[in-house]
Amino acid sequence: MADTVDDAFQTPDVEQPYAALGVKDDEYARIREILGRRPTSAELAMYSVMWSEHCSYKSSKVHLKKFGALSQETPRGPLLAGIGENAGVVDIGQGYAVTFKAESHNHPSYVEPYQGAATGVGGIVRDILAMGARPIGVMDSLRFGPLHEADTRRVLPGVVAGVGGYGNCLGLPNIGGEVQFDTSYLGNPLVNALCVGVLRHEDLHLAHASGVGNQVILFGAATGGDGIGGASILASETFDETGPAKRPSVQVGDPFMEKLLIECTLELFQAGIINGIQDFGAAGISCATSELASAGDGGMFVDLDLVPLRDPNLAPEEILMSESQERMMAVVEPANVERFMEICAKWDVLATVVGEVIEGDRLIIQWHGETIVDVDPKTVAHEGPVYERPYHRPHWLDQVNANRAEDLPRDNTPGGLRDAVLKVLGHGNVADKTWVTQQYDRYVRGNTVLAQPEDSGMLRIDEETGLGIALSLDANSRFAFLNPYLGAQHSLAEAYRNVAVSGAEPVAITDCLNFGSPEDPEVMWQFAEAILGLVDGCRELGIPVTGGNVSLYNQTAATPILPTPTVGVLGVIDDVSTRNRSAFTHAGDAILLLGETREELSGSIWESALHDGHLGGMPPAVVLDKEMALARVMGEAARRGLLSSAHDVSEGGLAVALAESAFRNDAGFAVTLPDGDPTVQLFAESAARAVVSLSGAQVGEFEALCAEHGVTSTRLGEVTGDPEMEFVGLFTVPLGDAKQAWRDTLPNALN
Repeated sequence: MADTVDDAFQTPDVEQPYAALGVKDDEYARIREILGRRPTSAELAMYSVMWSEHCSYKSSKVHLKKFGALSQETPRGPLLAGIGENAGVVDIGQGYAVTFKAESHNHPSYVEPYQGAATGVGGIVRDILAMGARPIGVMDSLRFGPLHEADTRRVLPGVVAGVGGYGNCLGLPNIGGEVQFDTSYLGNPLVNALCVGVLRHEDLHLAHASGVGNQVILFGAATGGDGIGGASILASETFDETGPAKRPSVQVGDPFMEKLLIECTLELFQAGIINGIQDFGAAGISCATSELASAGDGGMFVDLDLVPLRDPNLAPEEILMSESQERMMAVVEPANVERFMEICAKWDVLATVVGEVIEGDRLIIQWHGETIVDVDPKTVAHEGPVYERPYHRPHWLDQVNANRAEDLPRDNTPGGLRDAVLKVLGHGNVADKTWVTQQYDRYVRGNTVLAQPEDSGMLRIDEETGLGIALSLDANSRFAFLNPYLGAQHSLAEAYRNVAVSGAEPVAITDCLNFGSPEDPEVMWQFAEAILGLVDGCRELGIPVTGGNVSLYNQTAATPILPTPTVGVLGVIDDVSTRNRSAFTHAGDAILLLGETREELSGSIWESALHDGHLGGMPPAVVLDKEMALARVMGEAARRGLLSSAHDVSEGGLAVALAESAFRNDAGFAVTLPDGDPTVQLFAESAARAVVSLSGAQVGEFEALCAEHGVTSTRLGEVTGDPEMEFVGLFTVPLGDAKQAWRDTLPNALN
């Protein structure tokens, strides 16, 4: 039997296995100080999961506070909800709001790839649902070890199947994202999932428990033994070189139950009978009860014996820590409980009153008639430890930055350039990701306007007016390794640019910050610099951070992952029928390059593909004023209908942007590169650039628009429609050869 609060007073010196729960010595002492006694085993379980790195952000809080200095205004108006809520909520006009957020499920996805990825999708969907929104789409950003490694072939298929399987069963389109590879992710893949939902302004719901006597109802799936300490503890420690043996810590998902839960919850919202609501994510009941109670105007009483269990042998500590999926907790007035139960029964969703809101400021939990938890919920949910971890710039970084890719040999012969194009197109971080995306349903629900392989995903929100949103999820970890401040800004700029080239106006961001151990001062320096980069970047772009996620301890033994600040940018487009597509469409169209190309090869795909994974030098310059100017041009060009296609220039440089624009419709081209070194012109990854195609009759008006906004435009050539990519005066590549090099990389490695 679990010990009680009375036991804790009577046996203050009983030794507890707090270290096994991830609680540090000073943290345990602080818990005892808060309670004025030894915690019960149930209280210790609650504090251990809620004070874990994954739940409390104890190593990152001091840096994340810098986001609070940013304006909470988007270009379209104030945020309706921001940092601190389950997800940020953005006013997009016409009475609509959009809520979106990204989260990580990295460590569980390494241990059990399918379920880890699937439950990552399920968790972020419930975050969106808890805001009162209908989930309408998902995206994912995935990172794996090298394609030739056996463990990549173990992890990648399972993760992709988990993301696709769960999202497809929910009927949610997967509209975009990215898949990249690097040695540093071999023992620690990254699975970052984003969900977006739509709601009317008046439907916004926040997580709080108010009104003494109101009932606390647990609804959804029963609680099982899967996921005990899953995301909360599993994601708060470093893997050793052999990997963990922690399958019981990984949650098991049931997407069909989640689909019922979504429809049931939305009907409950529509009925107007929910006073407060919280999804069950990391830390399970410990999280839902403490966060609801701490955000309300009273305390909470819960009888743990009333919690429906799949395993009747669970100890109370296990019930409190279980991260079983597809569960929600609601606060409901007594007069509305019967109606609440009727709606849940209609959807075949299990619902049980497990407690009530009480006077005072205590969270009290009983089991078998005895009190096993008596705490101030704020100390559990919001007053965990705050660490100001030491950090310093790595001593080895000067040597890395001095080892510039610009100094590496270049073969500018026709044959050398042709081979370089094929190698860059076949690089894992550029190559065709159809092997992945064909496992996702991109068009379910019928409102998908753009999806992979477009630069951003786009969804129609209102059928009558055409109001829509665009989303992009990006990270450039190679740039972040060379300079985390600039690398974070490049991740932000690329996601911003991807949204802008579609014709949408970027308005807000969410982030998912993936780094190694916070106990390593060099990793903490990378993290602190990335935060500063995002804060300064968002301030200059004039868009707020609505919320996000931090994932630390992403390393195997002493080897951290490349710093990976993943950024999701939300854009709004007034009429989705005006959007820009990325593929060349009409033979005879002019091809223009927008923006300026500089000798910036460090961190590039060319550097990696042509020089055996080399990574050195400094990232390209970040030019956010030029990014904003480009965005204004692209938005206005879309509204005027000037362009046949628009595609951002990023990984792989101009060569890849041109090739990808040609592949979709097998529309070849003939272009003359601008003066200068051809390797630089083809493969430099200078920022704030895009490739567009348009009718010759529109070129004059478009060039005048570019000049008005200070955007450099260079006419390169035209879409020929011939089956070749011709770089006039240099070399020609048959379109079929180029497409095969780009298309075959993943299937050849994974099959």
